[in-house]
Amino acid sequence: MTKITFIDVQGTEKTVNASDGRSLMETAVANSIAGVDADCGGACACATCHVYVDPTWVDRIGAASGMEVDLLEFANEPNERSRLSCQIKVTADMDGLVVQVAAAA
Repeated sequence: MTKITFIDVQGTEKTVNASDGRSLMETAVANSIAGVDADCGGACACATCHVYVDPTWVDRIGAASGMEVDLLEFANEPNERSRLSCQIKVTADMDGLVVQVAAAA
């Protein structure tokens, strides 16, 4: 299993097992990660699964699609590490990934 660490807005870390092929959003929801609301269910139609990828992982997980970049403009405090967790598919190469949940607007 791939281990992913989520850091919530209070700074509390929770490391969970993630199944390869599932999205980070699905993993967060299945593990009750606070702040990942996933209102659209992973359709890349909202920004309620906004996370910040740890700087050491940004280049390793690949770039956001154009549609994701456009939607991130509506996210709360986006930056160069912002991603929608519904758009990141877990792979074995992501073992140890750390993401911080963004604060809601």
